[in-house]
Amino acid sequence: MKETILVTGGTGFIGSHTTVELIQNGYNVVIVDNLSNSNASVVDGIEKITGVRPVFEKVDCCDYAAMENVFEKHKGISGIIHFAASKAVGESVQKPLLYYRNNINSLINLLELMPKHGVKGIIFSSSCTVYGQPSAENLPVTEEAPMQKALSPYGNTKQVNEEIIQDYIHSGAPIKSIILRYFNPIGSHPSALIGELPNGVPMNLIPFVTQTAIGIRKELKIFGNDYNTPDGTCIRDYIDIMDLAKAHVKAMERILNENGTDPVEVFNIGTGKGLSTLQIVEGFEKATGVKLNWHYAPRREGDIEKVWANPHKANTVLGWKASVDIEDTLRSAWKWQQKLRADGIQ
Repeated sequence: MKETILVTGGTGFIGSHTTVELIQNGYNVVIVDNLSNSNASVVDGIEKITGVRPVFEKVDCCDYAAMENVFEKHKGISGIIHFAASKAVGESVQKPLLYYRNNINSLINLLELMPKHGVKGIIFSSSCTVYGQPSAENLPVTEEAPMQKALSPYGNTKQVNEEIIQDYIHSGAPIKSIILRYFNPIGSHPSALIGELPNGVPMNLIPFVTQTAIGIRKELKIFGNDYNTPDGTCIRDYIDIMDLAKAHVKAMERILNENGTDPVEVFNIGTGKGLSTLQIVEGFEKATGVKLNWHYAPRREGDIEKVWANPHKANTVLGWKASVDIEDTLRSAWKWQQKLRADGIQ
């Protein structure tokens, strides 16, 4: 019998691609999303790719009663992958209470409901932001690197939520958790049937790149060119969205099938290679043949100078490894943007 996984934020960028991977690996999926930063039509794309239409419930995870109804309606949910969260660093600096309310209350509701409904485990969507700006000796970052004070309320919610999970399971809660700290997911499904589609002005680099390339945005700003990096721009570990989705499937298999594992485990999900903002912009131009109108702008509050992963633990313990080439990833992002234009969406 197929096991059922609840995917919160499942019509979002990472959630939709992970749903595809879950379905293709034999799971039933129930998506919960309040559509605050996504569109219900994503479910159509998932169905076209997989031949299976996942269950979709328009519900806010911060609404305890509504979430209780989801568990009552869909009996036998084995695991949860929790993506639902507000996620823009810059916006979190401007609207901290929104971020604390959304990101923390939603997790607490899920944790409280899990034992009541026999859910075995939860994969928490965390972030490399919990490391803050690592010192030179901690780059590339391992899971043992000390957490730094978060540079944004968004980053702080990830730290606090990790602590909530640790404390709750330590108290004796009969659940497991795998915390995935991932770096910078980009790209889209190779079919271009799903991809990253933020509402309004994009907060992430790649959608802004592709929207500039196709003429929706007049220009691309690179925030800061005076950082202590080889070309002066920030360095990140950019991971293909399909590689990231596969990591969640591996983690869910581990939660459901391995009895001897620790109740809480943490894995970095990245490529192990740092690329600068300028390298990504130039790489996009090379991969697609499209020239971008871009210029440097002042630094943006909350941005970390440089961080990239040491993914050894995920490679060896989870049996997962990033495999998609960066140029293929950038081409997939551009293909998705072109599909949106062809469909009259953007």
